[in-house]
Amino acid sequence: MKERFSPFWEYQAAGGARRFFKDWFGWVSRSPLQPMADVARRFQRPRENRRTYLRHHITNAVTEGLNSKIQSIKSAARGFRNFQNYRIRILFFCGKLNRYPL
Repeated sequence: MKERFSPFWEYQAAGGARRFFKDWFGWVSRSPLQPMADVARRFQRPRENRRTYLRHHITNAVTEGLNSKIQSIKSAARGFRNFQNYRIRILFFCGKLNRYPL
C-alpha cells in the first residue's frame, strides 16, 4: 500500500494528484489491515501541505536532517566550555568548515 502511493509525488497538476489520492485513500480505507487504514486517515488531514508540495516540490527534509545532526552533536558533547567550540563543531560536521585551511 505504501509502495502504491509513491507515484503521487510525481504529479505536477493538483487535479490528477487529488484523483490519485482519492482512489488510493478509498482502497486503503477499505483494507482489512486496520493500521494501514488508520495511517491513511491521518494522512488525509494535512491537505494543504500536499498541495504546497505539488506546487513547489520543496520539503523541509534537509532542515530536519541538519537539526538531527546538531542535536546528536549537542548530546555527544555533554556541554562545551563555550559557545564558540559548539559552533565550530556544528560547522565542521554539517559541512561548512574546511578541514584544510589555506
